[in-house]
Amino acid sequence: MRDVRVQELRLHRLLTLAAITGSVVAIDLLTKAWAGRNFVGRTVEIIPVVLSFTYAENSGAAWSLFQNAGTFLSVAALVALTIIVASVWSPRPVAEVVGLGLIAGGAAGNLFDRLARGDGAFDGPVIDWIRFPNFPVFNLADTAITFGVAVLLVTAWRSR
Repeated sequence: MRDVRVQELRLHRLLTLAAITGSVVAIDLLTKAWAGRNFVGRTVEIIPVVLSFTYAENSGAAWSLFQNAGTFLSVAALVALTIIVASVWSPRPVAEVVGLGLIAGGAAGNLFDRLARGDGAFDGPVIDWIRFPNFPVFNLADTAITFGVAVLLVTAWRSR
């Protein structure tokens, strides 16, 4: 009976991870396509002096670090995704699974760009489109990763 319950909880964690990851990827890809249709070559101020939407291609990582390192970043994303899936095999709090799902979704969303938009297997640029003053342009995948890390940090802090 206990083994059945362990399997049910494991399946629940995996389904939760898959649902969050899939939702983040879908929303990220839809918004990147929308940005590509609406903001190439122009910037639209949404809240003057606070928020604008634009279109940028980034061959690096966050804040345009590691330019032209798409293969390295793609392999790192694949390793991270593998570790995340393996980690939810073990019992963890729901909040942790949510945080991991956000990180996995963000990593997968940006990985999809690298796979689908380049000449080689992993060298495509990532579409960024959200701009705040004095801050690098970013996308919803980046936002999901940031929120996922924040959820994990709060969860770890609260469990002390």
